[in-house]
Amino acid sequence: MGKNFIGLDTEKTAKLADSLNDLLSNYQIFYMNVRGYHWNIKGDNFFELHVKFEELYDDLLLKIDEIAERVLTLGHRPAHAYSTYIKRSEVPERKDVSDGKEAMDNIVESFAKLIGKQRTLLSLAGEADDEGTVALMSDYISQQEKTVWMYRSYLGH
Repeated sequence: MGKNFIGLDTEKTAKLADSLNDLLSNYQIFYMNVRGYHWNIKGDNFFELHVKFEELYDDLLLKIDEIAERVLTLGHRPAHAYSTYIKRSEVPERKDVSDGKEAMDNIVESFAKLIGKQRTLLSLAGEADDEGTVALMSDYISQQEKTVWMYRSYLGH
């Protein structure tokens, strides 16, 4: 087993990088969906949701950059084409959503997919002794679990 330039097993980091690129694809589609919700929201909760969606897509954009940089840190290339994102993402592309409840339901559903993928990555990273990816995934999971609770509470669930 060879080691990469940060001392991690090259086979394990290749698998991690592929999983991170899968996560990156899901984040990119989720990000674009939330941008669309922000732009197209209508109704009684417009002002509240317009701001909330902007906060969310700003956070997603930061995470997208962190994930891509983690792939690079592991010695691999981050996915960087929307055709790749569409092909790999389990978060479905959403178009023309202007209803706040529908947007919020889609957001909660997307977070569920992301959290599941991040838990899998957390386990893979642990097996590879990759503390950097473990820390990143752990932080994302704890933040997003609270976010999902809040969004579900908003929806009355």
